Amino acid sequence: MTETLLALLPTWGPWLLATTTFLSCLMLPIPASMLMLAGGALVATGDLALPAAAGGALAGAIAGDQVGFFAGRGAGRFLPRLRGKRARAMARARQQLRRNGNAAVFFSRWLFAPLGPSVNVAAGALGHPHRAFTLAGIAGEVVWVGLYVGIGYAFGANLEAATELASSTLGLLAAFAALVVFGWWLIGAARRRSD
Repeated sequence: MTETLLALLPTWGPWLLATTTFLSCLMLPIPASMLMLAGGALVATGDLALPAAAGGALAGAIAGDQVGFFAGRGAGRFLPRLRGKRARAMARARQQLRRNGNAAVFFSRWLFAPLGPSVNVAAGALGHPHRAFTLAGIAGEVVWVGLYVGIGYAFGANLEAATELASSTLGLLAAFAALVVFGWWLIGAARRRSD
């Protein structure tokens, strides 16, 4: 499927990027990140315009997040009936939302992206404020799209190197985020001990 989508990208450009990011935000196994890297490469060669490529990917992601959120609002009472892998993902998403609120929404767009679709549904089901969800979601999607389209643009001649760089960058960002969270926890623990 990836090769077919990559072959269609020069022709369908922003529309294909919008469709793939939209579907990926709805738990469908679509290679949206790979297509954004390729879209950035096509921007570098002049085959796509940057505003159209990034705008298409961003619009699709934001729309997918909103559909997931409102699906959660409507289907919240059915979530306890989920079983298996989906039930575990939903439980993790709920836990992250309860613990971290808008930060969970923001980071699940790009740093912990596999959790993103579940966070969308869980946020709707838990009655998370829509405006706060939307603002945190848009901010996270801007990072996701900017990171992947930007790396694709920078390494357009070598898509394999761009893929490896994106993976390494996300790994470094995840390590940094874990370090910040651990530091925050240490400071909180020290304050609680001194009280």
